[in-house]
Amino acid sequence: MKKFTLATMTAAAALMSGQAAMADAHLDEITVGYFLEWPMPMLAAKADGSYDEALGVPVKWVSFETGTAMSAAMASGDVQMSVSQGVPPFVVAVSAGQNLQIIDVAVSYSENDNCVVRSDLQITKDNAGDLAGKKVAVPLGTAAHYGFLRQMDYFGVDISTLDIVDMDPPTGSAALAQGDVDFACGYGGGLSRMKESGNVLLTGAEKEELGILVFDVTSAPAEFIAENPEMAAKFVKVTADANAEWAANQSEEMLEVIAKESGQELETARSDLTGFTFPTIEQQLSEAWLGGNAATFMKGVADVFVEAGSIPAALDSYEDTVNTGPLTDASSM
Repeated sequence: MKKFTLATMTAAAALMSGQAAMADAHLDEITVGYFLEWPMPMLAAKADGSYDEALGVPVKWVSFETGTAMSAAMASGDVQMSVSQGVPPFVVAVSAGQNLQIIDVAVSYSENDNCVVRSDLQITKDNAGDLAGKKVAVPLGTAAHYGFLRQMDYFGVDISTLDIVDMDPPTGSAALAQGDVDFACGYGGGLSRMKESGNVLLTGAEKEELGILVFDVTSAPAEFIAENPEMAAKFVKVTADANAEWAANQSEEMLEVIAKESGQELETARSDLTGFTFPTIEQQLSEAWLGGNAATFMKGVADVFVEAGSIPAALDSYEDTVNTGPLTDASSM
């Protein structure tokens, strides 16, 4: 399997505490990474300028295809924060030495990240061993990559027998439709199109029973958080307010804005959102999420990647990669 060199993901600064009572650094604007075809309530706040108003500076939004690309953009300084970065690409980056921190759980999902096998192969969970020797499209270093590794391990498929091609979900869905690969793994709109060409091996609920969790985070360089603690807190507060508005009303008007901002048809966005959950600030600060379990889960993800030969080594602990300061401050805003 391809090794991650991640040369662009070196640490940008020494680890600093973002909870000190320091003034935010002067910025004329910030750039935030996000995903298209990934409908989230925060997109409504993006559309109406809530982030710009709360942060006091214009927010420039840049879309990405993968979380690994988000890591590279934050390493270069082109992006200050990334919304809905997958946990696996975050783990890959910090394991390589990039000084990033999690400040928010963006979304939890299981049905919207999966692997799809081409229909004509007639392979299901009952004969998944037949995948040995097949060609698969996987966006390496992402949540889909982690799920792929866990599923192959569960089905007893030796990944050394597979021809693994690094493809983002849109490209992977096209390759699957054209018969260039036997199965493909992905998320969002790419996954939706993959399903038009085949079937999933495990449902979201079945994956959760195996401990295959799938959630994304809001991440940022530790130095940026330390220098701009109030800005980081206000950012996650706007996100939380948008999530609360969606949870309370789920209005058609809000859905229309979300769909438009994500570049999706209305019904596609509606369907995708049924598989999403957005933990509240209180829930995120609990032991189940950023208060404890997230760091433990990341260690497990890293160990799986090390065993698969995808990264050379894992950190001893991922506790320092979680910064609950912004959420704690946001809870009193």
